[in-house]
Amino acid sequence: MAENSVSAIIKDGKIENLNSSSETKKTSETGYDKDSFLKILVAQMKYQDPMEPTSNTEYIAQYATFTQVEQLNNMANAMSLSRASEMVGKTVKVVQTNPDTGRSQDIIGVVDYVTYSGNKAYLSIDGTKYNIDDVSEVYDPEYTDAQKIVEDFQKAIDKLPSSIDFVNDQEHGLKIDSMYEFYMYSMTDKAKEMMDPNYVTALKQYVYRIDELRGDEHRSFDKDEIVAQAQTIQVEDEAEKAADNTAVSDDGETVEPTVL
Repeated sequence: MAENSVSAIIKDGKIENLNSSSETKKTSETGYDKDSFLKILVAQMKYQDPMEPTSNTEYIAQYATFTQVEQLNNMANAMSLSRASEMVGKTVKVVQTNPDTGRSQDIIGVVDYVTYSGNKAYLSIDGTKYNIDDVSEVYDPEYTDAQKIVEDFQKAIDKLPSSIDFVNDQEHGLKIDSMYEFYMYSMTDKAKEMMDPNYVTALKQYVYRIDELRGDEHRSFDKDEIVAQAQTIQVEDEAEKAADNTAVSDDGETVEPTVL
C-alpha cells in the first residue's frame, strides 16, 4: 500500500468504515490531523456517486466541523502544556501500569523539568520521563514539607530506647528536651496533624520520664495550658518584685519607694 493511501473504504461518496490494521489503530490513538482529513475529503469527492453528488455546502460544513474540533484539540493541548510547566519543582505521583501483568506502580518524586514532543508533555523525575496523563496527584509544597518533617521526627523517636525504663537524664535528657521544644514551638500545625498518634504518645512518655528523673512536674503538651502557666508565673514574679521594692521606715511603717 502506498505511503499516502487512505485507510478507509469509500462507498457512494461516504466513509463506510476503517480497517483494523495496526496503522489504523495507531491513527485512532493519536487522532486525525488536518492533512489526514483533507486526504479523506479528496477521496470522498473522487469516489462519490455521480448520480447523487455531495453538495459543496456539505463539504464546507464537514471542513468547518473539523476545524472547530482541531481548535478545541489545540486548546486542550495548550492547557496541558501549561499545566505541565506549573508542575516543575512540585512533588507528584505518577501511576505506571505494566501492559503485560496489568499491575500498577506508584512513582512519587519532584519534577525536575518538562519536555514536549508531539503536543505531549513529559515530566522528568529522577532522570526518567513520564507522560503527564499518568499523573494522578500533585502535592502542595506545604504538605510535602510537613511530610518530611514528620518522617525525620518519627525516625528520631525510633532511635530512643524501646523502653522508658532504659531512659536516663544524662544520656537522653537533652535530646528529649530538644524534641519537646521542637514539637511544641517549631513544628507546624500541618505536621502535627500528620503525626502518627502512637509516636505522639511515645514522645509524651519520654518527656514525662525525664521530668520524673529530675523530680519535676510533668510538662504540658497543651499550648493553652502552657500560656496560662506562663502568665501566672509572670504575675507572681511582678508581685515579688513589687514586694522587694517596698521600703520599711525606722518606726516600722511601710514606705513606698520614691519614683524619681
